[in-house]
Amino acid sequence: MRRLWIDTDTASDDAVAILMALRWPGVSVEGISIVAGNVPVELGSRNARYTVELCGSETSVYEGASRPLLREPVWAYFFHGADGMGEMNYPSPKHEPSPKHGVLAMIEAFRQFPGEMTLVTLGPLTNLALALRLAPDIIPLIPHVYIMGGAAATLGNITPAAEYNIWVDPEAAKIVFHSGLPITMVGWELCRGEANLNEEDMAALRALRNPLADFILDCNRQALRANREWLRDPGLPLPDPVAMAVALDPEVVARASMHYVTVEAASDLTRGMTVVDERGVLNQPPNVRVVWEINVPRWKEDLFSVLQVV
Repeated sequence: MRRLWIDTDTASDDAVAILMALRWPGVSVEGISIVAGNVPVELGSRNARYTVELCGSETSVYEGASRPLLREPVWAYFFHGADGMGEMNYPSPKHEPSPKHGVLAMIEAFRQFPGEMTLVTLGPLTNLALALRLAPDIIPLIPHVYIMGGAAATLGNITPAAEYNIWVDPEAAKIVFHSGLPITMVGWELCRGEANLNEEDMAALRALRNPLADFILDCNRQALRANREWLRDPGLPLPDPVAMAVALDPEVVARASMHYVTVEAASDLTRGMTVVDERGVLNQPPNVRVVWEINVPRWKEDLFSVLQVV
């Protein structure tokens, strides 16, 4: 049994990634911590708990950092809707969040399962940075961290240079990237173009006629509209599910390589930029495995595979 911990700012695409992990064979999601990002922590917690219950799971949800380390929060309602879930206004979940702070819960879990539990981050890296500062002893206990964040080709989605998760809290990202943790960076650009769910893909999801497939499309309806009107991409982008697919299924990765990566935190113009030294010109030791290309058919197969039995 593979163990996962998910750290997320649960909005529409995060919810789909959570769904994938909860329904993936042979995977146990030991906990979900919520960080400020797409939406405030309380709303992210509500969305995560609703998703967990929809999947028939009892995975605990813990509320973590309510703001970035040094900066004011910037919400992404424009992309995900006022509720973070396409303005579907889903009913309140039945269960309350667990009382323990998300950062402390994460630390405790890695100490409980040393070397056994992979971390997948789907939001800003504030919770993880705080955990590393409070308990640096967990660094050798974490076998791998998959980060949905950054843009290896500097093709940003919140500024020309930066992807949203890293831009929101670049100081936290810099701590994490230079922590010594084994990291795979799954940049936002990997969900673009052909990796979008196109009209045929979305029709196939509807044709499944099950509540989880409908949930994927319904809660992302605002994201679909924003992606087409604002970013001019053809279909539905699912960056967090792409990152989750990479974490769950190594065959999704078509090309990846190790590089020195740092995060710009000082400049207003390039705040949050993930600077990937692809050519090694800085002569710094590689610290991040960068995913450059994914197997698009495989990623879509993985998404559909978790919906086959409801």
